[in-house]
Amino acid sequence: MTQRKLEIQERWLDIRERIDKAARKSGRVGEDIVAIAVTKTFPPQDVRVLQELGFREFGENRVAELQAKAAEDYEGAVTWHMLGQLQTNKVNHAVRAANFVHSCDRLRLVNALQRAAGNQEKRVGVLIQVRLDEDPARGGIEPDEVPALAEAVARAEMLDLKGIMAMAPLEGDPARAFDEVQEVSQRLVSDHAHANWISAGMSNDFEIAIAHGATHVRLGRGLLGTRPLVG
Repeated sequence: MTQRKLEIQERWLDIRERIDKAARKSGRVGEDIVAIAVTKTFPPQDVRVLQELGFREFGENRVAELQAKAAEDYEGAVTWHMLGQLQTNKVNHAVRAANFVHSCDRLRLVNALQRAAGNQEKRVGVLIQVRLDEDPARGGIEPDEVPALAEAVARAEMLDLKGIMAMAPLEGDPARAFDEVQEVSQRLVSDHAHANWISAGMSNDFEIAIAHGATHVRLGRGLLGTRPLVG
């Protein structure tokens, strides 16, 4: 076993134990929680190491990196999640590479995703990003805007409405933020029973997110260590 694989394995075993414990506290089991490895700036070799450790779900923040990694020849099934903000002029590339888009936050993007998915004859899972702070750079829509956008996604023939995504504010109590996310999800599920995904929680707060109903957690630095410098 290489030193790199050993490092990642040790981190993953610790995180896996913490996920299991948090899931039990919320009345679930660890297998109910999908761990997405966020491989931003890390090489494809790390994707392969994670595959060997049992990972099948991977996420990227930028379309170019998503494209490059998705084009690699991996053994076994790999599912790709587009996590970052998505410009409409890059939607075709994102749809070609990704199975799920977590950052849908406007009607124009819904329409662009539908066109791209239709042209490529590929169904795409979509999550609506909910904004929990006042920083527009982080994307997302206000909680009370979710129902209308959800209806638009649900009407799109090639899109599957999966649920919601959110990031806790950089400051403040993440538990309070994730409690709001859970309430938004409950309202969404009352109208769209199968849209029950909650993509929330990252390396520093995933246990809190799980306590508030998260079904998918996004793990980067806590799993893979300090990100390589780019530029």
